[in-house]
Amino acid sequence: MWSLREAVHHALDGIGFAFTSERSLRIQFGIFLIVIILGLYLQISLNDFAIIMGISALVFSLELINTAIEKSMDVISNGEYDERIKIIKDISAGAVLIAAIFAIVEGALIFIPKLMGLFE
Repeated sequence: MWSLREAVHHALDGIGFAFTSERSLRIQFGIFLIVIILGLYLQISLNDFAIIMGISALVFSLELINTAIEKSMDVISNGEYDERIKIIKDISAGAVLIAAIFAIVEGALIFIPKLMGLFE
């Protein structure tokens, strides 16, 4: 049976693999860092930070799940095209897209009023 330490180690290995192999995850992480810095600069509320952290965790988690599904489907298909596998991958990517769109909307709701306040 795995210890908690081993489980965390394996999870971090998976995150590291996804981060190095998935360009979209690196882009999302870069945007996340910019949003955090902007939030600190604009002194957004603790509640707004919690919202940003929550939606960011959702986007990152879905991206990891999407990566796992894509890698699994690649193994199953042996590199050959299969319309059913394309559909599975597209659905998985769609889940990430929905979360990312909501993250953008939530970010806009939090930051636009703060940014407009700078120009008053």
